[in-house]
Amino acid sequence: MSKTDIVNEQLNQLRQRFNDFETTLNGSKGPIHNTRKAAIAHFLKLGFPTSKNEEYKYTDLSRKVGRLIDFSSPADVDQVKPDDLKHGAINELDAYELVFVNGHFNPDLSNFTPEAGLTVSDFNAALLSDSGLIKEHFNKYAPYENDELIALNTGFSANGSVIKVDKNHRVAKPIVLRYMNDVRIGQAHSFPRNLIIAEESCEAAVIEVYNELGENISFTNEVTEIVIAQNAKIDHYKLQLNNQHAFYAGTTQVRQAGSSRYSNYTFTSGGSMVRNNLNVDQTGEGCETHMYGLYLLSGASHVDNHTTVDHQKPDSFSNELYKGILDDKSRGIFNGKIYVRSEAQKTNAFQSNK
Repeated sequence: MSKTDIVNEQLNQLRQRFNDFETTLNGSKGPIHNTRKAAIAHFLKLGFPTSKNEEYKYTDLSRKVGRLIDFSSPADVDQVKPDDLKHGAINELDAYELVFVNGHFNPDLSNFTPEAGLTVSDFNAALLSDSGLIKEHFNKYAPYENDELIALNTGFSANGSVIKVDKNHRVAKPIVLRYMNDVRIGQAHSFPRNLIIAEESCEAAVIEVYNELGENISFTNEVTEIVIAQNAKIDHYKLQLNNQHAFYAGTTQVRQAGSSRYSNYTFTSGGSMVRNNLNVDQTGEGCETHMYGLYLLSGASHVDNHTTVDHQKPDSFSNELYKGILDDKSRGIFNGKIYVRSEAQKTNAFQSNK
C-alpha cells in the first residue's frame, strides 16, 4: 500500500468515526456542534501535519501516526480498576482528582467533593448543564484554523474537563486530571478538551497526568484553553509518563489579563513521539509568565517542545527554562518564539534551552 493510500485510509477511518460520534449525540448536538463539523472538515482537507509544514519540520506526525494508528475502532473503556490507578499516581498528594480512561470520564474512579467557589466537571456534563459558559469560550483562544491538530481535537470535542474558579477564591487543593489510555488489549486513542476559567484575583493549581496501561500503541490529541482574569494566579503542571509506544500531540493556549501570573511546568519521561505546543497571550499590563520544561528520554523517544509568548502590553515579564537529558537514540527539539509588540514597553523576556 502506498503512502497516499495509507493516508486516505486513515482519513476515511476518521471520517467514519466522526459520523459514528454524531450518532452518539442522540440528536442533542448542542451549541458547538457546527464548530465541530467545520473543524473536522478542515482537518480532513489538510490531514496530519508533515515535515513540509514549517512548524512541524522536525516532527512528521503524518508519517508516524499515519502508518501506525488505527482509528477504525475505539478500545474498551470499562476494564480499568481502582488498583490500576497506582500506575502514574502522585503518592501522598491530597487533591481533587478526575479520571479519564481512553478519553472518557470515569466518575467511579474519580475523587472530587464540591468546594464553594470552585466548579469542576467533565466537558460533556458541562455542555449539558451550562452550555453558555462553553459557548462563550470554546474555540475562542485556540481556533481550529490555526493548526491541524487543534482542528482534529475540536471535531471530536466531547470529553475532558471544565474548571471554573470564582473571583477572589483560592482553591484548597490541587486539581488533578488523570488521562489514562488502557492499551493492554489493543490500541486506544483519545481527544481530551479542557477549559479552565480563572476569575479575578483567584488562585488554583491544575495537574494533568498522562500515562498508559499496557504496551500497545496509543494516540492522544489534547487541547487546553486557559483564561486568566485580572490579578489571578494559575500554576499548571503537565506530567507525561507515557510508554515507548505512545503518541501525544497537545496544545495549551493561555490568555492572560493584566497583573495575572501563569506558571507552566512540563515534564516528559517517555513516549514514541511527543509534541507540546504552549502558547501564551499576555493581553494586559503587568503580566507574569513562567514556562519550565524537563525531558528525560531514552530508547527512540522523540519530544518536540514549541512555545510562544506574545507580549502585547507594557511592564510584562516572561521566563522560559527547558532542560533535557537524552540517552540512546532519543531526540529532543525546542523551538521558542517571543513577540514584543510596539505597545509593550518595559518588557523583560528570557529564554533558555539546554
